[in-house]
Amino acid sequence: MAAALPMSLPPLEFSAPIIGAVVGVIILLFGRKLFWLCVAAVGFAVGVELAPHLVQQPSPLLALTFALILGFVGALLALFLQKIAIAIVGFISGGKLALAVAAAFVGNAVEFYWIIFIIGGIVGALLLLLLFDWALIFLSSMVGAYLILSAVKVPPTGTTILFVVLVIVGVLGQEGALGRSRTVIAE
Repeated sequence: MAAALPMSLPPLEFSAPIIGAVVGVIILLFGRKLFWLCVAAVGFAVGVELAPHLVQQPSPLLALTFALILGFVGALLALFLQKIAIAIVGFISGGKLALAVAAAFVGNAVEFYWIIFIIGGIVGALLLLLLFDWALIFLSSMVGAYLILSAVKVPPTGTTILFVVLVIVGVLGQEGALGRSRTVIAE
């Protein structure tokens, strides 16, 4: 007789945050080397946030599916249209960062949401295009930290501190890898 399946499977509503956290750790530490995954993670994060705005009370499965589809589209963009993908991921990451900074330091800036997002997006896109390696390291560290923090419950003060610590860990880890890869190329 075959082994019985467990009576209760883990709830689907935990899937998106768990996947987001795992992808966040990978992006935090290897975002520059796995550029396509970084773009896919940004697409995934956007999908998670957009699903409730496009469908009234989406099921966890629908939200996860929407996030995975946008992540897949992001990965395809990164592989085939790199410069366009660089500008798009820079724009979205810069916009998300600007919103996070505004929320952390200004508080409720809802009336300026789109202005903050667009200005941050333009700055992020320009940074990523002009300073690709360093901007990608910095932005992928922030995206990774954001995805990790989206999956954990931390008090607001702890969120800011943990975000900064995670970004520093990501930048230092990726910077070390960047230095090692440039040394290998120079030899």
